[in-house]
Amino acid sequence: MRNIGQEQLSAKAEELGEKLRAQGWFMATAESCTGGWIAQTVTAISGSSQWFDRGFVTYSNQAKIEMLGVALATIGEYGAVSGETAAEMVRGALAAARVEIAVAVTGVAGPDGGTPQKPVGTVWFGWGTKNTEPVTKKMCFAGDRESIRAQTVSVAIDGLLELIAALTVAK
Repeated sequence: MRNIGQEQLSAKAEELGEKLRAQGWFMATAESCTGGWIAQTVTAISGSSQWFDRGFVTYSNQAKIEMLGVALATIGEYGAVSGETAAEMVRGALAAARVEIAVAVTGVAGPDGGTPQKPVGTVWFGWGTKNTEPVTKKMCFAGDRESIRAQTVSVAIDGLLELIAALTVAK
């Protein structure tokens, strides 16, 4: 998965746009380690204003708290790079935006910042909708900073596509 190019990301974003448009849904992003790359990827698609509402780049812990309502206690107990924080980021994005679905990412892109418990390449994802509890997932990627971030964007979009598919089958 390491060598993901912008063309692959764009193709995934186009598919995501088609699925969201078909449902009449809007999405939001809550991004830390990707610094807005997910939002950039989806808004590079012509017509994305029909299905993308907004992105939150919450790189610092304070931004997560102020913009998304992540609890200081959550960050204190679990850390910014955790499933609990990713879930709260999703809830915050859903509450602050006029959207049906949101994705959150928080991780250690490197080359610094890793610990034995959370080495470089550790990323937590969260996906959720207004009507579902967030689903979280931890991934450990290999590669340099750009590669880890690109892999994160790819998995974030894949997770949105999977959630949309699961919800539309359930209807």
